[in-house]
Amino acid sequence: MDNVLTEPGRVAPDRANTARPCFKLEAMLDKIPIPGLFITATDTGVGKTVIAAAIANWFRRRSERVGVCKIAATGCVHRREGLVSEDAEYLAHWADSDFPLETICPIRYAEPLAPAVAAQRSGVPLDWSLLQSSLSMMASSVDVMIVEGVGGVMVPMDGRHAVLDVARWLGLPTVVAARAGLGTINHTLLTVNALRSAGVRVAGVVINRYPTDTPDAATESNPSAISKWGKVPVLCLVPDEPFTPPAMPPGIVAAVNAVDWRL
Repeated sequence: MDNVLTEPGRVAPDRANTARPCFKLEAMLDKIPIPGLFITATDTGVGKTVIAAAIANWFRRRSERVGVCKIAATGCVHRREGLVSEDAEYLAHWADSDFPLETICPIRYAEPLAPAVAAQRSGVPLDWSLLQSSLSMMASSVDVMIVEGVGGVMVPMDGRHAVLDVARWLGLPTVVAARAGLGTINHTLLTVNALRSAGVRVAGVVINRYPTDTPDAATESNPSAISKWGKVPVLCLVPDEPFTPPAMPPGIVAAVNAVDWRL
């Protein structure tokens, strides 16, 4: 059944229990005190981990000490050492990070669900102090932080906060990874507008998995449309090249390398 509106923009109290950004609540995380970027996406499965890893590697190849963090991961795999985020493994590999995987991704759940849902079903509440400890530890010993979100900006982290809150708290310029094809204009502009409404600076958009052959009309026109109506730079078009982690295809490296990521 749809939500019932008591007045424009307000949901009836008995229905207003959906997790969403709570801008007036006390921040659960401190601002990152060093340069860095927050990487989010228009949806899950867009490929923001690859983009985050490629950006981290861009800094690493310039002799920067790079800290990488996945704020939360679901769908983790069971290993001898416990639950492991494969996204964290990929980030660590391309950042050449010496930090343990449990530091890079301190919040992990087995079921591939939104963090708030996975936490509720597992009976293990999300512990913000673990994430704060990881971020503080890494930020104190690196030159730049690349922080990757989970899903899109409205994904609930717990009963009161969404990924958008995390982006706002950390205070980093944010890069939005977006799909290439039909529908991405709407998804991307909604994401950009949500970030800006929360006071988050949007550094730009990365179009991921752009066709390497002739794109259709929608795919070809989407980058300019996003830039025009979103008033946001499209930083690069990352080609759709198949690979198996921990590899990174040369086309992806080349696309990311064309941008100065000190945004």
